[in-house]
Amino acid sequence: MFRDRIFEGRVAVITGGGTGLGRAFALRFAELGARVAIASRNAEHLEPTVADIGTAGGQALAVPTDVRVPEQVDALMKAANDAFGSVDILINNAAGNFLCPAEKLSPNGWRSVVDIVLNGSFFCSRAAFPYMRAQKYGRILSILATYASGASPGTIHSAAAKAGVQAMTRTLAVEWARYGIHANAIAPGSFPTEGASARLWLGTPEEAAKRISKSVPAGRHGRHPELANLAAYLCSEYADYVNGETVTIDGGFTWNHPSFDWQSL
Repeated sequence: MFRDRIFEGRVAVITGGGTGLGRAFALRFAELGARVAIASRNAEHLEPTVADIGTAGGQALAVPTDVRVPEQVDALMKAANDAFGSVDILINNAAGNFLCPAEKLSPNGWRSVVDIVLNGSFFCSRAAFPYMRAQKYGRILSILATYASGASPGTIHSAAAKAGVQAMTRTLAVEWARYGIHANAIAPGSFPTEGASARLWLGTPEEAAKRISKSVPAGRHGRHPELANLAAYLCSEYADYVNGETVTIDGGFTWNHPSFDWQSL
């Protein structure tokens, strides 16, 4: 899909980079030549990914960070710049979610998700800005969800936070384009992550797979490399004229009318 080492000389900072989708981003960007700084509140989540990148011949740095704390975010960007010489790419992937009906959601539950997703994405983008402005180049990519522009019962806190990040993305795209900085977002549909089936599909992985096969025209979960390749495209020179966009990757789920039996065609 891409020429080899398309990110040679680039430095990517990835929040939530030790597990799940963040790990997939880190491995793919390192494979394409980027030096990678990955962040997570849990340091134990980071080391296996750093080790795997090193074994494959890449360079990676683990920086334990709570994206809700601006001072820690500033230290993350400084650590990446000190270690690798720049901050070229930022992937806002840190997230938190749990199912809860709106009327039962506590103030602390609301704040915890908004703090990580919305505030954390802003703090990281703001902290990366001085480095990107100085070099007249930057790519900011935020990971949303399809329900950020739709609805999904039980996710009002996450939906509101991710919709805020989508609006932030558009605003940053307009404000910072003059500095050579682009801001885009990806809205994934159903991609397997640790515990996702139990949390969001209310069943075992097998039950979740059956529901996916009926509701998603593609008939399956998305695969991590598919999402990582889309992220690589949006952060690469191939997308130099793409700015302020949200790209949905959900196997056609968004456009599937629940009363339409597409499998019978």
